[in-house]
Amino acid sequence: MTTGLRERKKLRTRRALGAAALELAVTHGLAEVTVEQIAEAADVSPRTFFNYFSSKEEAVVAADVERARDMGERLAARPAGEPVLASVRAVMREMLGDAPRSREWIAQARLVRSEPSLVPQQLAAYAASERRLAAILAERTGLDATDLYPAVTAAAVMAAVRVATTRWLESDEHGDLADVVDRVVDLLAAGLRDAPSPGP
Repeated sequence: MTTGLRERKKLRTRRALGAAALELAVTHGLAEVTVEQIAEAADVSPRTFFNYFSSKEEAVVAADVERARDMGERLAARPAGEPVLASVRAVMREMLGDAPRSREWIAQARLVRSEPSLVPQQLAAYAASERRLAAILAERTGLDATDLYPAVTAAAVMAAVRVATTRWLESDEHGDLADVVDRVVDLLAAGLRDAPSPGP
């Protein structure tokens, strides 16, 4: 689907505001950041800011929605006959291989862990992302949008990615985040039928 010039400009503005909000919050702390500072960093007016976001907290977690949009577009471009979870694995590998976007992802995850006030906004972003992913999966599989399969698969994928990111951060960021994502996708692909053998 071709995106018009107006929509592309709006998307660029939204992304610029989200990136500015995240960078300022990471640098100075969320409490010290104002909407005016975010707008100035993105070279727009505060009034324009409120055309896109209701609060600075919503802007800080906006990258979650953008990642879901990116994931959906990449999934839609995968080979039609490819199994859904194989496509998810490939797409996640691609996204984590994009160094700037990966750094943004990690910075946001760290910030949310340190700023409890961001949790409600992040949960809202996850819900929006999940709905978008479910719609993409329904289209990809030829199923109705109300079918359980795309809804459950989207919810499972979003939860798995969230768990993988949290677990990686809790492990002092040892190893490759993409490897942790691979492991959670393996669990989904196995249908969670059998628990792994406990370690020593």
